[in-house]
Amino acid sequence: MRFLITGFGSIGRRHFRNLLALGEHDIILYRSQKSTLDTDELKGFIVETNYEKALSHKPDAVIISNPTALHLDVAIPAAIQGCHLFFEKPISDSEDRIPELKKALQIGKGKAVTGFQYRFHPGLQQVKDWIEGGVIGNVVSARAHWGEYLPGWHPWEDYRQSYSARKDLGGGVILTLCHPIDYFRWMFGEIQAVFGTYRTIPELKIDTEGVADIQLDFDGVLGYVHLNYIQRPGKHVIEIIGDSGTITWDNKDGIAKCYSALNDEMLEFIPPSDFERNTLFLAEMKNFIDTINEKAEPMCTLDDGLQIQKIISAIYQSQIENRRIQVTAS
Repeated sequence: MRFLITGFGSIGRRHFRNLLALGEHDIILYRSQKSTLDTDELKGFIVETNYEKALSHKPDAVIISNPTALHLDVAIPAAIQGCHLFFEKPISDSEDRIPELKKALQIGKGKAVTGFQYRFHPGLQQVKDWIEGGVIGNVVSARAHWGEYLPGWHPWEDYRQSYSARKDLGGGVILTLCHPIDYFRWMFGEIQAVFGTYRTIPELKIDTEGVADIQLDFDGVLGYVHLNYIQRPGKHVIEIIGDSGTITWDNKDGIAKCYSALNDEMLEFIPPSDFERNTLFLAEMKNFIDTINEKAEPMCTLDDGLQIQKIISAIYQSQIENRRIQVTAS
């Protein structure tokens, strides 16, 4: 299979290395040449700066890892050409061109998946199993807290120029750190309504929101997500409360814990000793390749990504209109 990677920022480079690790060596790069990363490892690979020329190499699959606001600029022509698509989350920075994307996929008949890698986390998979097994009874509340210091993400570059910090590139803490919205939906089903509040953080000197608090209403479950770009040390944890117990998970060590009042016992899940952060990205890329080859079903479909896009739009609308916004399923 021939792969085209759009963008060679940190995530593009990660996907490049993971494709190589999975035995895929027919790789083309489409680059703007604006990345500050070293490119010595690209020697021997075709690198194009013109997208039409990049597509002329007839890739089978396109990895969409350029800035969020530019995703559909590369996805739609590739879809029309019949390429399979792997979208780095989120799909885009708005819903404006989603109908155009759907039409392009109908024309080209390629497959498309969304890259929410936390669905592959063994700790969160265990959490989901506990919930579905009724170990804590009926879930009533779920909270996620994710705060990280944005200037520390990529110390080799000016964080203010990164896509995460720029509104014109689709940045902002809600779009960039939308994983909890996805994994809670994966665990609890469709989100029926949202209420969102967000603010800029003057100290960061960026034009996007840097802190947000979001309420997610599921059928029978109240969800809460806190996101921020300023917290030191970083923190990414969840707490899920049922009528017969409590589940916690900490991304720092990947450990999930569950107290079941039904059995008066504490359960603990520790990830395998060889687990590391890249394990998630490697697993999602393998799932994409297996999906293309019809060896597996996608862990996170395009429709999943499109629904999260709709929910994010509703969160922004909620603040603008200062009200709870209903969300319909795609």
